[in-house]
Amino acid sequence: MNAQVIPETSSAARRTWWNRTPELGALLVVLVVLVAVFSWRSPFLLNGDNLLNILTTLAVTGIIAVPGTMLLVAGQFDLSVGSGAAFGGIVAALAGTGHGLAAGVAAALAAGLAIGLLNGLLVTVVGINALITTLATLAVFRGAAQLLGDGQTVLLNGFDALGTVRPFLNVPLPVLILLAVFLLAALAMRYTVFGRSLYAIGANPAAARLVGIRARLLLVAAFALSGLSFALAGLILTSQLSAASPTAASGLELSVVTAIVLGGASLSGGRGGIAGTAVGLVIIGVLNNGLILMNVTSFWQDVARGTLLILAVSFDRLRQRLTPADSR
Repeated sequence: MNAQVIPETSSAARRTWWNRTPELGALLVVLVVLVAVFSWRSPFLLNGDNLLNILTTLAVTGIIAVPGTMLLVAGQFDLSVGSGAAFGGIVAALAGTGHGLAAGVAAALAAGLAIGLLNGLLVTVVGINALITTLATLAVFRGAAQLLGDGQTVLLNGFDALGTVRPFLNVPLPVLILLAVFLLAALAMRYTVFGRSLYAIGANPAAARLVGIRARLLLVAAFALSGLSFALAGLILTSQLSAASPTAASGLELSVVTAIVLGGASLSGGRGGIAGTAVGLVIIGVLNNGLILMNVTSFWQDVARGTLLILAVSFDRLRQRLTPADSR
């Protein structure tokens, strides 16, 4: 009898240890290793201006990754973020040119909110899978951006402050916005009913409904936040370039999903966090910047992001297999 029990107990212990492995700690180790390697190969990585450059480059991706984390925690996706950002930028440029900058900003935010609500309603009311829904709207609004801009870049003069001004400690405004968004989201996910409900929905949707959580309403709200975030990202890109391009933010969804999954969010829902996404985002930024400093062709950045995504998803699936069913 003992010979049968001991292996079983040992196996359970190993699965418990694996399940409790601190993901954030492991990510920080990876980040430290990357910083050490690239600092050894280039003395410019830890330069103050270069660090600000990394954060500025990450601002657009990070702002979108925050509500993306909320959605993935709830078991949902939004892959329309790149085309939504481009569409918002085109709307801002066209409205801003004809009716003033304030109207352009308002129009872009309204467009992003409308896209987010559309995604949310299609998923929760119509019942279309989020992956299919947002893949479809990705194509729809990339085409819509091309149509509105007639396939051309649309200039928007006088709108450079949002993307370039440095109002505090010489830190660019997009970085300050990114930090504020991450802080507010971390507090919301940890201390509010909204955040805790998203975890409950992702972990067990049926049980969440039984305890009175209004899952549909909360998911629509999360998609709406995603829409506002990629509209804001589109505004930042437009401000940095003083122009909006219908091809802007192409492939942005890959960077967003990679940061979120690398940060520990499960594709099955119910697990993940803003802190993990932040570290995952910085890992991507350091990797991309380090490759540039080493004069590696930019095409390898796409290879690196794709490889990171595969590794992150593989780790997530392996963890699920080694986690006892009753502790998931």
